[in-house]
Amino acid sequence: MNTLQYSVYVAPSKPAVSDDLPPGEARRMWSPTSSTLIFGEHDAVLVDPLMTIEESRALAGWVAATGKNLTTIYITHAHGDHFFGAPAILDRFPRARLVSTPRVAELMEVQYGPRWFDGFWDPRFPGQISGDHVTAEPLAGDVIELEGEQLRAIELGHTDTDSASALHVPSIGLVVAGDAVYGDVHLYLAESKGTGRRDWLDALDVIERLAPTAVVSGHKRDGDPDSPADIARTRGYIQDFDTAAGNATGYLDLYEEMLARHPDRINRGVLWNSAKAVMA
Repeated sequence: MNTLQYSVYVAPSKPAVSDDLPPGEARRMWSPTSSTLIFGEHDAVLVDPLMTIEESRALAGWVAATGKNLTTIYITHAHGDHFFGAPAILDRFPRARLVSTPRVAELMEVQYGPRWFDGFWDPRFPGQISGDHVTAEPLAGDVIELEGEQLRAIELGHTDTDSASALHVPSIGLVVAGDAVYGDVHLYLAESKGTGRRDWLDALDVIERLAPTAVVSGHKRDGDPDSPADIARTRGYIQDFDTAAGNATGYLDLYEEMLARHPDRINRGVLWNSAKAVMA
Protein backbone atom coordinates (compact mmCIF):
# COMPACT_ATOMS: atom_id res chain seq x y z
CA MET A 1 0.00 0.00 0.00
CA ASN A 2 1.33 3.41 -0.95
CA THR A 3 1.61 6.04 1.75
CA LEU A 4 -0.68 9.03 1.38
CA GLN A 5 0.85 12.44 0.71
CA TYR A 6 -0.43 16.00 0.78
CA SER A 7 0.21 19.33 -0.88
CA VAL A 8 -1.01 22.82 0.01
CA TYR A 9 -2.22 25.55 -2.33
CA VAL A 10 -2.34 29.06 -0.88
CA ALA A 11 -4.49 31.69 -2.59
CA PRO A 12 -2.77 35.05 -2.06
CA SER A 13 -4.21 38.07 -0.27
CA LYS A 14 -6.77 39.96 -2.36
CA PRO A 15 -8.50 43.35 -2.08
CA ALA A 16 -11.94 43.51 -0.51
CA VAL A 17 -14.31 46.45 -0.91
CA SER A 18 -14.58 48.28 2.41
CA ASP A 19 -14.41 51.85 3.66
CA ASP A 20 -13.83 50.74 7.27
CA LEU A 21 -10.04 50.79 7.38
CA PRO A 22 -7.61 50.63 10.29
CA PRO A 23 -5.46 53.70 10.95
CA GLY A 24 -2.74 54.01 8.34
CA GLU A 25 -4.15 51.33 6.01
CA ALA A 26 -4.95 52.37 2.42
CA ARG A 27 -7.22 49.43 1.51
CA ARG A 28 -8.85 46.37 2.98
CA MET A 29 -7.22 43.05 2.14
CA TRP A 30 -8.43 39.49 2.62
CA SER A 31 -6.07 37.02 4.26
CA PRO A 32 -4.24 34.38 2.19
CA THR A 33 -6.26 31.17 2.32
CA SER A 34 -5.13 27.56 2.06
CA SER A 35 -6.58 24.53 0.31
CA THR A 36 -5.08 21.07 0.85
CA LEU A 37 -4.90 18.08 -1.50
CA ILE A 38 -4.46 14.70 0.17
CA PHE A 39 -3.63 11.99 -2.35
CA GLY A 40 -2.53 8.45 -2.94
CA GLU A 41 -1.34 6.72 -6.09
CA HIS A 42 -4.53 7.44 -8.05
CA ASP A 43 -7.17 9.26 -5.99
CA ALA A 44 -7.32 12.48 -3.99
CA VAL A 45 -9.39 14.46 -1.49
CA LEU A 46 -9.44 18.27 -1.55
CA VAL A 47 -10.06 20.27 1.62
CA ASP A 48 -11.65 23.75 1.40
CA PRO A 49 -12.02 24.91 -2.24
CA LEU A 50 -11.49 28.66 -1.62
CA MET A 51 -13.85 31.51 -2.52
CA THR A 52 -13.64 33.52 -5.75
CA ILE A 53 -14.21 32.25 -9.27
CA GLU A 54 -10.69 33.19 -10.31
CA GLU A 55 -8.84 31.55 -7.44
CA SER A 56 -10.97 28.39 -7.45
CA ARG A 57 -10.45 27.93 -11.20
CA ALA A 58 -6.71 28.25 -10.62
CA LEU A 59 -7.02 25.71 -7.81
CA ALA A 60 -8.93 23.33 -10.10
CA GLY A 61 -6.12 23.60 -12.65
CA TRP A 62 -3.56 22.90 -9.94
CA VAL A 63 -5.44 19.77 -8.88
CA ALA A 64 -5.85 18.62 -12.49
CA ALA A 65 -2.12 19.02 -13.09
CA THR A 66 -1.43 16.36 -10.46
CA GLY A 67 -3.20 13.77 -12.60
CA LYS A 68 -5.12 12.50 -9.58
CA ASN A 69 -8.77 11.47 -9.61
CA LEU A 70 -10.55 13.84 -7.23
CA THR A 71 -13.14 11.76 -5.38
CA THR A 72 -14.13 14.10 -2.54
CA ILE A 73 -14.16 17.77 -1.53
CA TYR A 74 -14.33 18.32 2.22
CA ILE A 75 -15.46 21.58 3.85
CA THR A 76 -14.02 22.23 7.32
CA HIS A 77 -16.35 25.04 8.37
CA ALA A 78 -19.09 27.32 7.10
CA HIS A 79 -17.26 30.50 6.17
CA GLY A 80 -17.78 31.36 2.52
CA ASP A 81 -14.11 32.05 1.81
CA HIS A 82 -13.52 28.31 2.28
CA PHE A 83 -16.32 26.89 0.10
CA PHE A 84 -17.84 29.41 -2.33
CA GLY A 85 -15.26 28.19 -4.86
CA ALA A 86 -16.69 24.66 -4.94
CA PRO A 87 -18.61 25.12 -8.25
CA ALA A 88 -15.37 25.62 -10.22
CA ILE A 89 -13.92 22.44 -8.72
CA LEU A 90 -17.10 20.48 -9.46
CA ASP A 91 -17.12 21.79 -13.03
CA ARG A 92 -13.65 20.30 -13.49
CA PHE A 93 -14.35 17.15 -11.44
CA PRO A 94 -18.11 16.51 -11.75
CA ARG A 95 -17.96 13.08 -10.12
CA ALA A 96 -16.44 14.39 -6.88
CA ARG A 97 -18.60 14.41 -3.74
CA LEU A 98 -18.88 17.63 -1.76
CA VAL A 99 -19.11 16.68 1.92
CA SER A 100 -18.92 18.09 5.43
CA THR A 101 -20.13 17.34 8.91
CA PRO A 102 -23.93 17.63 9.19
CA ARG A 103 -23.80 20.89 11.15
CA VAL A 104 -21.41 22.54 8.70
CA ALA A 105 -23.75 21.57 5.85
CA GLU A 106 -26.61 23.34 7.65
CA LEU A 107 -24.56 26.47 8.26
CA MET A 108 -23.39 26.65 4.64
CA GLU A 109 -27.01 27.41 3.74
CA VAL A 110 -26.92 30.37 6.15
CA GLN A 111 -23.88 31.81 4.35
CA TYR A 112 -25.94 31.91 1.15
CA GLY A 113 -28.75 33.78 2.87
CA PRO A 114 -29.44 37.52 2.70
CA ARG A 115 -27.58 38.45 5.88
CA TRP A 116 -24.27 36.96 4.83
CA PHE A 117 -24.18 36.57 1.04
CA ASP A 118 -26.10 39.72 0.16
CA GLY A 119 -25.03 41.72 3.19
CA PHE A 120 -21.38 40.71 3.55
CA TRP A 121 -19.73 38.58 0.87
CA ASP A 122 -21.10 39.97 -2.38
CA PRO A 123 -20.55 43.65 -1.47
CA ARG A 124 -16.92 42.90 -0.57
CA PHE A 125 -16.23 40.79 -3.66
CA PRO A 126 -18.70 42.08 -6.29
CA GLY A 127 -18.94 39.86 -9.35
CA GLN A 128 -16.18 37.57 -8.05
CA ILE A 129 -18.22 34.80 -6.41
CA SER A 130 -20.06 32.11 -8.36
CA GLY A 131 -23.82 32.43 -8.61
CA ASP A 132 -24.08 28.64 -8.33
CA HIS A 133 -24.89 27.90 -4.71
CA VAL A 134 -23.82 24.45 -3.56
CA THR A 135 -24.31 22.73 -0.22
CA ALA A 136 -22.32 19.81 1.13
CA GLU A 137 -23.70 16.32 1.56
CA PRO A 138 -23.64 15.55 5.32
CA LEU A 139 -21.20 12.79 6.11
CA ALA A 140 -22.72 9.61 7.53
CA GLY A 141 -20.20 9.02 10.29
CA ASP A 142 -16.82 10.69 10.41
CA VAL A 143 -14.71 8.76 7.88
CA ILE A 144 -13.67 9.46 4.30
CA GLU A 145 -11.92 6.53 2.62
CA LEU A 146 -8.90 7.24 0.42
CA GLU A 147 -7.09 4.27 -1.14
CA GLY A 148 -7.64 2.06 1.88
CA GLU A 149 -6.76 4.76 4.42
CA GLN A 150 -9.17 6.60 6.69
CA LEU A 151 -9.45 10.38 6.84
CA ARG A 152 -11.39 11.39 9.94
CA ALA A 153 -13.58 14.46 10.40
CA ILE A 154 -12.90 15.86 13.86
CA GLU A 155 -15.68 18.08 15.23
CA LEU A 156 -14.22 21.00 17.17
CA GLY A 157 -17.13 23.18 18.20
CA HIS A 158 -16.50 26.92 18.06
CA THR A 159 -13.20 28.17 16.59
CA ASP A 160 -13.39 31.33 14.48
CA THR A 161 -17.02 30.36 13.84
CA ASP A 162 -19.49 27.81 15.18
CA SER A 163 -19.41 24.05 14.56
CA ALA A 164 -16.00 23.93 12.90
CA SER A 165 -14.08 20.77 12.11
CA ALA A 166 -10.66 19.54 11.06
CA LEU A 167 -9.66 16.60 8.87
CA HIS A 168 -7.21 14.15 10.46
CA VAL A 169 -5.09 11.74 8.42
CA PRO A 170 -3.68 9.42 11.09
CA SER A 171 -1.49 7.38 8.73
CA ILE A 172 0.70 10.41 7.96
CA GLY A 173 0.19 12.45 11.14
CA LEU A 174 -1.58 15.25 9.28
CA VAL A 175 -4.30 17.59 10.55
CA VAL A 176 -5.89 19.97 8.05
CA ALA A 177 -7.15 22.39 10.63
CA GLY A 178 -9.27 24.84 8.67
CA ASP A 179 -9.56 28.06 10.65
CA ALA A 180 -9.05 26.36 13.99
CA VAL A 181 -5.36 27.09 13.52
CA TYR A 182 -3.83 30.18 11.90
CA GLY A 183 -0.37 30.71 10.50
CA ASP A 184 1.34 34.10 10.63
CA VAL A 185 -1.95 35.94 10.03
CA HIS A 186 -4.14 37.94 12.41
CA LEU A 187 -6.99 35.79 13.73
CA TYR A 188 -10.64 36.47 12.97
CA LEU A 189 -12.12 36.89 16.44
CA ALA A 190 -15.25 38.87 15.56
CA GLU A 191 -17.42 35.88 16.51
CA SER A 192 -15.64 35.27 19.82
CA LYS A 193 -17.86 37.15 22.27
CA GLY A 194 -19.27 35.21 25.20
CA THR A 195 -17.49 31.87 25.52
CA GLY A 196 -16.07 31.93 22.00
CA ARG A 197 -12.41 32.41 22.90
CA ARG A 198 -12.51 29.78 25.64
CA ASP A 199 -14.23 27.36 23.27
CA TRP A 200 -11.55 27.98 20.64
CA LEU A 201 -8.83 27.18 23.19
CA ASP A 202 -10.64 23.92 23.94
CA ALA A 203 -10.68 23.11 20.21
CA LEU A 204 -6.92 23.62 20.04
CA ASP A 205 -6.54 21.12 22.87
CA VAL A 206 -8.52 18.59 20.81
CA ILE A 207 -6.15 19.03 17.86
CA GLU A 208 -3.08 18.87 20.09
CA ARG A 209 -4.22 15.55 21.57
CA LEU A 210 -4.12 14.06 18.07
CA ALA A 211 -0.31 14.53 18.26
CA PRO A 212 0.02 15.66 14.63
CA THR A 213 3.39 15.94 12.93
CA ALA A 214 1.98 18.39 10.35
CA VAL A 215 -0.81 20.97 10.72
CA VAL A 216 -2.18 23.00 7.79
CA SER A 217 -3.54 26.36 8.93
CA GLY A 218 -6.59 27.80 7.19
CA HIS A 219 -4.92 31.19 6.71
CA LYS A 220 -1.14 31.24 6.35
CA ARG A 221 1.75 32.71 4.43
CA ASP A 222 2.49 30.79 1.24
CA GLY A 223 5.55 28.62 1.76
CA ASP A 224 5.50 28.66 5.55
CA PRO A 225 5.95 25.21 7.11
CA ASP A 226 2.87 23.27 8.18
CA SER A 227 4.11 23.18 11.73
CA PRO A 228 2.30 21.81 14.80
CA ALA A 229 3.85 24.82 16.56
CA ASP A 230 1.10 26.91 14.93
CA ILE A 231 -1.28 25.38 17.49
CA ALA A 232 0.62 27.02 20.35
CA ARG A 233 1.03 30.27 18.42
CA THR A 234 -2.72 30.40 17.77
CA ARG A 235 -3.39 29.68 21.45
CA GLY A 236 -1.01 32.45 22.51
CA TYR A 237 -2.68 34.98 20.22
CA ILE A 238 -6.13 34.17 21.63
CA GLN A 239 -4.83 34.48 25.18
CA ASP A 240 -3.19 37.80 24.34
CA PHE A 241 -6.42 39.05 22.78
CA ASP A 242 -8.44 37.96 25.78
CA THR A 243 -6.11 39.77 28.17
CA ALA A 244 -5.97 42.90 26.01
CA ALA A 245 -9.78 42.96 25.62
CA GLY A 246 -10.15 42.80 29.39
CA ASN A 247 -7.88 45.82 29.84
CA ALA A 248 -8.99 47.93 26.86
CA THR A 249 -11.23 50.96 27.20
CA GLY A 250 -12.29 50.74 23.56
CA TYR A 251 -11.62 49.00 20.27
CA LEU A 252 -8.71 51.29 19.36
CA ASP A 253 -6.94 50.34 22.60
CA LEU A 254 -7.45 46.67 21.84
CA TYR A 255 -6.27 47.05 18.25
CA GLU A 256 -3.11 48.93 19.21
CA GLU A 257 -2.24 46.54 22.03
CA MET A 258 -2.53 43.51 19.74
CA LEU A 259 -0.42 45.23 17.08
CA ALA A 260 2.24 45.87 19.70
CA ARG A 261 2.22 42.21 20.68
CA HIS A 262 1.98 40.82 17.13
CA PRO A 263 3.44 43.47 14.80
CA ASP A 264 4.44 41.19 11.93
CA ARG A 265 1.28 39.18 11.32
CA ILE A 266 -0.50 39.62 7.99
CA ASN A 267 -3.77 41.53 7.56
CA ARG A 268 -4.33 44.21 10.17
CA GLY A 269 -7.82 44.71 8.75
CA VAL A 270 -9.11 41.48 10.27
CA LEU A 271 -7.71 42.51 13.65
CA TRP A 272 -9.47 45.89 13.29
CA ASN A 273 -12.79 44.19 12.57
CA SER A 274 -12.29 41.75 15.45
CA ALA A 275 -11.49 44.54 17.92
CA LYS A 276 -14.56 46.55 16.88
CA ALA A 277 -16.87 43.53 17.09
CA VAL A 278 -15.67 42.41 20.49
CA MET A 279 -15.68 45.88 22.06
CA ALA A 280 -19.05 46.92 20.59
